[in-house]
Amino acid sequence: MAKKKTLTTTHNHLRHIDQTCLWHPFTQMQEYARTEPLIIERGKGSYLYDHEGRRYIDGVSSLWVLVHGHGTPAIDRAMISQIRRLSHSTLLGLTHEPAIRLAEKLVAITPSGLTKVFYSDNGSTAVEIGLKIAFQYWQQVSATTRKKKRFLSLTNAYHGDTLGAVSVGGIDLFHRIYRPLLFRAYKAPSPYCYRCAFKLSYPGCGMACLERFAEILKKHHHELAACIMEPLVQGAAGMIVFPRGYLREARALCARYDVLFIADEVAVGFGRTGRMFACEHERVRPDLMAVAKGITGGTLPLAATLATDRIYEAFLGKPEECKTFYHGHTYTGNPIACAAALANLELFERTAVLEHLQPKIGLLKKRLEHFWNLAHVGDIRQQGFMVGIELVAHKKTKARYPLAAQMGHRVILAARARGVIIRPLGDVIVLMPPLSISVDELSTLLDVVYDSIKTVTER
Repeated sequence: MAKKKTLTTTHNHLRHIDQTCLWHPFTQMQEYARTEPLIIERGKGSYLYDHEGRRYIDGVSSLWVLVHGHGTPAIDRAMISQIRRLSHSTLLGLTHEPAIRLAEKLVAITPSGLTKVFYSDNGSTAVEIGLKIAFQYWQQVSATTRKKKRFLSLTNAYHGDTLGAVSVGGIDLFHRIYRPLLFRAYKAPSPYCYRCAFKLSYPGCGMACLERFAEILKKHHHELAACIMEPLVQGAAGMIVFPRGYLREARALCARYDVLFIADEVAVGFGRTGRMFACEHERVRPDLMAVAKGITGGTLPLAATLATDRIYEAFLGKPEECKTFYHGHTYTGNPIACAAALANLELFERTAVLEHLQPKIGLLKKRLEHFWNLAHVGDIRQQGFMVGIELVAHKKTKARYPLAAQMGHRVILAARARGVIIRPLGDVIVLMPPLSISVDELSTLLDVVYDSIKTVTER
């Protein structure tokens, strides 16, 4: 009894400090203050454990980063070993072995043609670097290309929260407040088949959204530095899955009009779509590619932007020519993070992660069919281990719930009470479990999410 009292006292103290000192990301703090905070103490495998010892399946991989589960021994050992040698050394004019070895590995596993690696700290910075490189490339490659200063992206896009990344974003809820601070980008309609901007149905639509994409390129290619998109799946938009062929054709159009193609693989990379990188599904070779999230297996912050030789060579010159890429971060290429990433990628190979993932993807697809029976499930979108279940007030009309209803949030609270942690994107319930999740754990996750949606929406 005394032990439980100590735990409760500690919990109450932590709750008080959490609600008086901590400002949580993407969280309405007025509402948060009215709820009991879930204080996570440790993780193991597919599970998180709270301060009171309760266990939860981590249904979103701790925000889409976890690959092999919490507390992966091989990654932990690699980090500890690196700490004993070197915790940090700048890459500004110096180098170290983990950064070198990881760069070699990334060049080997990413789409061919990407030969140079620029490290940073997170997905937003990796995207920001890609945008800046693309802009500077055209300023330096030729006097005739200096008008190429603009960018093309998709509506519903999410590329991060720094101002450049927000400028090419397309989610009004997140981005409209910052519009006065942003540079203007061209926007092509998202291939959001469930809510088609042209009121058409796939495949009879002929991909009208791609036709509009082509029109923008044809008209504005002379001023476009690059197009950026999330290959195959727009994650933060609600797991919007592209129709087959869209990605391949969009990339081909960029090549035709000499507009650089930036693949934002931050969310979709490292096995999430069923292949190591989403671009592989349609054999796309980008000019620039941003990676982060799963790169360290869900342990430490690390990101990278990869570029082709063609782009890299435009930055070479004498000091007085000032062609240097004047960008960097204090913890760029941190050796502990690089060691974690190397261990992560070694596990991919040694344990055949992608091969063992395929049956689980099939099980997920089969089990999701049952969700169509729920009265308020409007759409189910899946690509590999990325799932979005869109809840609607009315199935036939696709009418959305009012924002105040907070239906998605209510569903995740119901799931939490049943021992599952998930996080919605508005009223889209997202499932993105660790790639290592067992079949039994995956089945439990799906059972809980099904019951939670049914309980909340069919009251």
